[in-house]
Amino acid sequence: MLRRILFGLLAVSSLTLVGCAHSPQQLSPQPKLNAQLAPVGRGQPVVVRVVDGRPGPTLGTRGGMYPETSAISVSGADLLPKLQAQAEAAVRLLGFTPSASGSGPQLTVTLADLKYQSPKEGLYVTEATISSTFRADVQNNGKSYSGRYAASLDQRFGMAPNQETNTKLVSDVLSDALTRLFQDQTIGRTLAQ
Repeated sequence: MLRRILFGLLAVSSLTLVGCAHSPQQLSPQPKLNAQLAPVGRGQPVVVRVVDGRPGPTLGTRGGMYPETSAISVSGADLLPKLQAQAEAAVRLLGFTPSASGSGPQLTVTLADLKYQSPKEGLYVTEATISSTFRADVQNNGKSYSGRYAASLDQRFGMAPNQETNTKLVSDVLSDALTRLFQDQTIGRTLAQ
């Protein structure tokens, strides 16, 4: 009888610990442009570069009782090719022809920041703020233009978010910030000069 009680207590306590501790999450977001762009180019070649300007792959932690074990990260090696593809697609929508090299107009898109912040106190993760910032640098015929474009999302949870949920949230924030960048008409006008 005592044995059953001990096993029962052990099972309950281990389930409680599982509820408080989170394992790290390696996300693989899928950023996508989510707006139409007005074409301003006439097929001119534009050198398009995408750079990861973050200090490292870690976005933050999911908080909870053991935040040190709940890091969320996005690898630059995984994300940069997707951002490059989206940037080239956006340049095509703007009426230009993306190019790997050349001496003509140049557009450099830098992922300056990507963060995931949860409250530090409390046993359970009930909310998070996800934010992303891009920088655009345009060079063309001695003219240059730079801009910063940010997006953020405050999300509340009924239970700790799983990897699929966090991947979608980070994808949405990246998509919003990237779309804002390419909706800046000064970028297209500077490339078209």
